[in-house]
Amino acid sequence: MKRKELAAIGFMTFALFLGAGNLIFPPLMAQQAGENWLIAIAGFLLTAVGLPALTLVVLGRLSSADKLTAALPKWMDRSFWFLVLTTLGPAFVLPRAVTVAYEMGIKPFYSGNGLMVFSAVFCALTLVLALKPGKLVDYIGKVMTPALIAMLALLAISAIVNPLGAPTTAIEIYHKAPTVNGLIQGYMTLDAIAAVAFGWVIIQTIRNTGVKCDKAISYYTLRIALIYAFLMSLCYLAMGYLGATSSEIAPQATNGGEILTRYAAGEFGTLGQLLLATITLMACLTTTVGLTNANGEYYKNTYGVKFKISATIIMVLTAIISNVGLETIIQVSLPAILILCPISISLIISTFFIRNHSTPEQRHVSISQTTVVIVATLFGSIDALNILGKLPATIVSLAEHWLPLFSSHASWLVPVGITIVISKLCSREYKSTNNVVVN
Repeated sequence: MKRKELAAIGFMTFALFLGAGNLIFPPLMAQQAGENWLIAIAGFLLTAVGLPALTLVVLGRLSSADKLTAALPKWMDRSFWFLVLTTLGPAFVLPRAVTVAYEMGIKPFYSGNGLMVFSAVFCALTLVLALKPGKLVDYIGKVMTPALIAMLALLAISAIVNPLGAPTTAIEIYHKAPTVNGLIQGYMTLDAIAAVAFGWVIIQTIRNTGVKCDKAISYYTLRIALIYAFLMSLCYLAMGYLGATSSEIAPQATNGGEILTRYAAGEFGTLGQLLLATITLMACLTTTVGLTNANGEYYKNTYGVKFKISATIIMVLTAIISNVGLETIIQVSLPAILILCPISISLIISTFFIRNHSTPEQRHVSISQTTVVIVATLFGSIDALNILGKLPATIVSLAEHWLPLFSSHASWLVPVGITIVISKLCSREYKSTNNVVVN
């Protein structure tokens, strides 16, 4: 693969992840963290960038995204991918991206209700771009992403040259534990689960350049993950700086969108609002194209459905569901996202540590990864119910006492870690016993 192709795919990967939500998260967190914003951002980067990058590296080592769940029972394998891609697709993330693009990109300049028309046009444009997956690098990596980076750089440089305020005193949670709360906020971007879906697109894009060798795919995926991590870290740092210096222009803001809107207007006036609107529209468009492509690739490879048919159905559903209302979409789909995220991360971690190199171990790997998924589902469900405020007070009290990291919404992590360690020890014992029998 040529360097230009590698760079273009790296740019494309950055753009796929960079949705409007990624722009909104860091400014609010940094404003609340005040003088501790850099420490909070450091924790944020570990989970918001580190986990997705690790996911891409692991998928690259597998050389195919579907191998992530190959050791699971077929019904569990199919259920996982269906739920992940449906939730990241027409059931939640795609309609949310369309709605956010309208709210931040169009509504500030239009007093009427044009969501229905906008969603139809936006989904049609997404479909046109997605129907030529071989051109994704040309559309996104070589054209849209450089333009997006240039606009983000313009906003960030203007803030550095002419900051509209200074960091203030951190609120209580960021005063006591800025790094830990940064880690939690990074985890809540849920980009780790998006990385599982984008793995389909990135690996297929690498193959489209003529790379077929599994080792080469692993090598190039690692380099692409590094490009993504570098660009996304710079983006988060820039958005964090805007938030940290926004206390005067957007005091006590309730969301990052409000901070970015006021900052852009403060720096450039009406042109700033147009700049932010363009950034939002392009960020949302690259994400919707990538997720549509991921869904299409999955249904084509798994069920033999033609890419054009599945992509069209997905976009039609997205256009319809986008008009249901963002709050309704979130209420219905958020529980699934909150449960699927720990399952996805657990699969990545278990794949990293539980190897499947030889036939005699296949049954052990299948049992181990199935157990990991069950444990992650159980404790992930507890975390999800806690985040949604659906756990009874007595259970919350018990969980706070007995479950490590429960208050950080990661009570699944320790049980999953213990399960993986036990599986690893059992694997070594199996190998040792098998070698004794052979000898």
